[in-house]
Amino acid sequence: MGKIKIWIECARLRTLPVSVAGVVAACGMAVWHDTFKWIPAVLCFLFAVLAQIVSNFANEYYDFKRGADKKGRVGPRRGVTEGDIKPQTLKVVTFATLALTCAIGCCMIPIGGWWLVAVGVFIAIFALAYSAGPYPLSYHGLGDVAVLFFFGIVPINLTYYLQSGVLFEMDVFLMSVAVGLMGVNVLVVNNYRDMDDDREVGKNTLVVMLGRQAASAMYLANGYIAMLLLIPIWTSVSVVALVIPVLYLLLHTMIWRKLKTLTGAALNPLLGKTSMNMLLFTILMTLYWITA
Repeated sequence: MGKIKIWIECARLRTLPVSVAGVVAACGMAVWHDTFKWIPAVLCFLFAVLAQIVSNFANEYYDFKRGADKKGRVGPRRGVTEGDIKPQTLKVVTFATLALTCAIGCCMIPIGGWWLVAVGVFIAIFALAYSAGPYPLSYHGLGDVAVLFFFGIVPINLTYYLQSGVLFEMDVFLMSVAVGLMGVNVLVVNNYRDMDDDREVGKNTLVVMLGRQAASAMYLANGYIAMLLLIPIWTSVSVVALVIPVLYLLLHTMIWRKLKTLTGAALNPLLGKTSMNMLLFTILMTLYWITA
C-alpha cells in the first residue's frame, strides 16, 4: 500500500465533510444575513479541517497505545496497528498538524480579538482529549457530546462571528445544533460498527452503553430533530427551499434502513454517505441563500 494512501486513510477522508459542513453552514448563514467575508471563511475552513485531522490522528495513535485497535479490524485500516506507520512518526505528525492548526487560528486574532486564544486552546485540548488523557471522552460515552459541540455549536457560531461580528444569533445557533446532530450520526455509524470490538477492550461508547437497537433509533431521531430545530428558518424561506430538508430526510431515512440491516465492514460506506448527506444539505442551503 502506497504511503500517501496510508496517510489519507489515517486522516479518514470520508469523515472530513463533517468539519467542512459546519463552515459551509456558517457561511450560508452569513450570506443570508449579508455579512459574508472571504478571509475569515477560508481561515475557518482550514482550521476546522486541520483540527479534525488532528483529532483523527490522535484517535488512531492513542487507541493503539491503549490496545483498543487490533489487526484485521472491520473498520478502515489503521496504519499504526497494521505496522504501516511507526507510532512515534504518527505522534510527531499529530502534534505538527496541531501546531499548524494553531498557527492558522492565530491568524484569526486580528479579526475576532485576543479572546480567541482561549477558544483555540480549548479546541486543541479537546481535539486530543477525545482519545487521550486520564479521562478520554470517547471511552466514557461522551464522544457524541464532543462531536455535537465541536463540529456543530462551536465552529458554526465562531465562523459566523468572525464574518459578522455578532456572537449570537438564534437562527445561527439553531443551525449549529442541527448540524452538530448530523455530525453525531457519523460517530454513531462508526461506533455501531465497532460496538463488539469496543466492548471487548472496555471502550464504553454511547452505542456500547445503549446497544445497537437504541443507537439506530438515535441515528434516525437525530436527523429528524435537526430538521425540526430549523422550523424558524423554514418559515422564512420560499416553498422551493423546502425541497432541501425533504431531500435530506429521504436520504437520511434510506441510510438508516441500511444501518439496521448491515453489519461489520459493510457499514463502512454508510460513514461516507452520512457525512456527505450532511455536507449536501449545507451546500444546498448555502446555494439557496446565494441565489434567493
